[in-house]
Amino acid sequence: MAVRVLVVDDQAPFRLAARMVVEAADGFEVVGEVESGEDSVERARELDPDLVLMDVNLPGIDGLEATRRILAASNRVVVLLLSTYEEAEYAPRVAECGAAAYIPKAAFGPDRLRQAWEAARPRA
Repeated sequence: MAVRVLVVDDQAPFRLAARMVVEAADGFEVVGEVESGEDSVERARELDPDLVLMDVNLPGIDGLEATRRILAASNRVVVLLLSTYEEAEYAPRVAECGAAAYIPKAAFGPDRLRQAWEAARPRA
């Protein structure tokens, strides 16, 4: 069964790129895409994805607050933060909001996606 992924980013080109990365990673599928923090909370509730790829900088509530809200509503979803910031600069914010990991957009690819999922996925 494929890992169901919700992509959250306010930039359409990155949503397309993220979709391509997810589709290139065996065992993953995109089930939805949204462009705001508020929409991500709503769609995560509706779609019940396994994994949310969350941009940090979003219109309205930012990705950190959206992550907090999504995780408060589900104890099984995994959130990975994505942004243009350097890893060392943004890594501390991961724990702050409850996300499983932070991946710089420049380093985001199928291998990095699989590695982050394997490290964070819920164990049965």
